Amino acid sequence: MTYGSFPGARPRRLRTTPTMRRMVAETRLHPADLILPAFVREGVAEPVPIQAMPGVVQHSLDTLRKAAVEAVSAGVSGIMLFGVPEDEKKDAAGTAGTDPDGILQVAIRAVKEEVGDDLVIMSDLCLDEYTDHGHCGVLDDQGRVDNDATLERYAEMAQVQADAGVHVVGPSGMMDGQVGVIRDALDQTGHEDVSILAYTAKYSSAFYGPFREAVGSSLRGDRKTYQQDPANTRESMRELALDLDEGADMVMVKPAGPYLDILAKVAASVDVPVAAYQISGEYAMIEAAAEKGWIERDRAILETLTGIKRAGAHMILTYWATEVAKGL
Repeated sequence: MTYGSFPGARPRRLRTTPTMRRMVAETRLHPADLILPAFVREGVAEPVPIQAMPGVVQHSLDTLRKAAVEAVSAGVSGIMLFGVPEDEKKDAAGTAGTDPDGILQVAIRAVKEEVGDDLVIMSDLCLDEYTDHGHCGVLDDQGRVDNDATLERYAEMAQVQADAGVHVVGPSGMMDGQVGVIRDALDQTGHEDVSILAYTAKYSSAFYGPFREAVGSSLRGDRKTYQQDPANTRESMRELALDLDEGADMVMVKPAGPYLDILAKVAASVDVPVAAYQISGEYAMIEAAAEKGWIERDRAILETLTGIKRAGAHMILTYWATEVAKGL
């Protein structure tokens, strides 16, 4: 018998059986890691399918309630709500977004009534769904997004969403100073317990395409003057420092898959929970390729989510949240 023969190390021993691989797995997905993004559309009695996102719908209030209950039963931790107002209610200032009876506020109250605190209710705090020009803020007389005027609108949005019963607001507009203004607005109106999930590193991405259909976007032009340049890393770390200084309770990287390097850097740098949003284009690519038989759908979904968790995400927003949670 010969000892010390090549190879001396055999890592494959720890891959021999499914049980062995499970035992030594370094990264584990759990239903509690997952947050379900959900769209609710004003004025519909039945859910409206989103063509670019097979399996995802614009909910009616009734089906939103059912989706919330299903998410709770599956062990999902949170739901991120996006309102889709009727087109005639859109205007230059996005006033439907700050109307106490606007669709998002109505949806928050409906989910709160249905599941209470069994699901962390989160809300998209942004104007893009409600403006007739589709931008995330109000425009100046030259057609540019006016940062400071937009902050005033965000403060109003924070208050009405908190009044409706939301647990967490998610400011996604990438305006300078948005977290600080929202924190002050919440604290000054008796909503000190409402948390802020800051969209810290939100890149100007081609992968948002299907989302535009999902929210009925009226966007003209692009958002490159306020969302981040995909070429940049240091910029994200500066945004991170600013958001934390302004009082963010949690931070987010969006999109997730194309920016795992950013996610890993953020996760290694902070002592607050880190979220990552697996966005509409990431979802649509897998569903489309699977529909054509080019990839194994379920394996691809779990592989991408595991990669996001491995890169450092504590929470993952994904349209597969309830489905995956049931499987886990």
